[in-house]
Amino acid sequence: MSKVLIIGAGGVSNVVVRKCAQNSAVYSEILLASRTQSKCDAIAKDIKNIPIHTASVNADEAKEVAALIRDFKPELVINVALPYQDLAIMDACLAEGVHYLDAANYEPKDVAHFEYSWQWAYQERFKKAGIMALLGSGFDPGVSNVYTAYAKKHYFDRIDTLDIVDCNAGNHGKAFATNFNPEINIREITQPGSFYKDGAFHEIPAMSQHQPINYPQVGDRESYLLFHEELESLVKHIPEIKQARFWMTFGQAYLTHLAVLQDVGMTRIDPVKFQGREIIPLEFLKALLPEPGSLGENYTGKTCIGCQLTGIKDGKPQTYFVYNVCDHAECYKEVKAQAVSYTTGVPVMVGGAMILTGTWKGEGVFNMEQFDPDPFMEQVAKWGLPWHEMFGTKLV
Repeated sequence: MSKVLIIGAGGVSNVVVRKCAQNSAVYSEILLASRTQSKCDAIAKDIKNIPIHTASVNADEAKEVAALIRDFKPELVINVALPYQDLAIMDACLAEGVHYLDAANYEPKDVAHFEYSWQWAYQERFKKAGIMALLGSGFDPGVSNVYTAYAKKHYFDRIDTLDIVDCNAGNHGKAFATNFNPEINIREITQPGSFYKDGAFHEIPAMSQHQPINYPQVGDRESYLLFHEELESLVKHIPEIKQARFWMTFGQAYLTHLAVLQDVGMTRIDPVKFQGREIIPLEFLKALLPEPGSLGENYTGKTCIGCQLTGIKDGKPQTYFVYNVCDHAECYKEVKAQAVSYTTGVPVMVGGAMILTGTWKGEGVFNMEQFDPDPFMEQVAKWGLPWHEMFGTKLV
């Protein structure tokens, strides 16, 4: 049984805390910290079966995080705060000799760009400290990495192509809202797209390539090619892959709102002068939009996220699709969250359990596909994200 420090108090954190509390055989005590302690208190008040403490912390400051670690003495720090804060939290874990886990890779606040290079640069320092950092233990990245490793282990001698597909076919009833942090979400989809082919990444204009994909239990949804960080780690650790792409669905109303916001400058991340002070337009827009954690109560419909792979097994062509379908309303009944938060939060808890039980061990910085996928696949299904398989059918 282990103590953990969880940093962040958004919709994903709500799921992580509740699922950790359910798994009391592994998680014995939690310190939940965020810049706004009242948000931590709101999550903690409903949870009775393990002790949960709350605190205020500025996660931009490694010394503040390190002080919390020294006081609480956790075995693991789970970072579900903002991606801007990843490096400061990793620095704190290094200073105090504690394992680290996050759900999204680092990106600098002043540039809409994300990649693993900044975190991979911590490899030798974490190795020397005798601790591990597990990067991207959400769904995509996270489960999508494990799905790919599982396919490689059991169904392929060689993987040729990988297509990660992410469909949210839900309806939250709002004119415009994002399913996770609006600032991060909008930065992600307004930057150029990118896909991997024949040993290199190829950039395309944002949202310029799209096609309908027929998702199980959902049906046809228009899907757009984006860059996503798991592509970078998967082609590094499974270098035989010749092509890797990531597809995500967006409704027309969402795209229309986004286009207007871009046209009028509301998605800018550079400061502008307003009434004698500087503001960041995207940060102001975030303040106007619904909190993603507030969308769950009236959310209907399903998500479908999976990996389609092609390649060779025993000298013959193989096509394989592994996926999860999650229902927004059922997620809310269980943990008061919508399915996008749920599909991220459950794997965070499971990834933490892999570390705390010693099922996954290592010294240094790791991505999910570097470990044995089988125990994770078993546990992620047990804790709320059952997976399904299809052979011979190509969706993309």
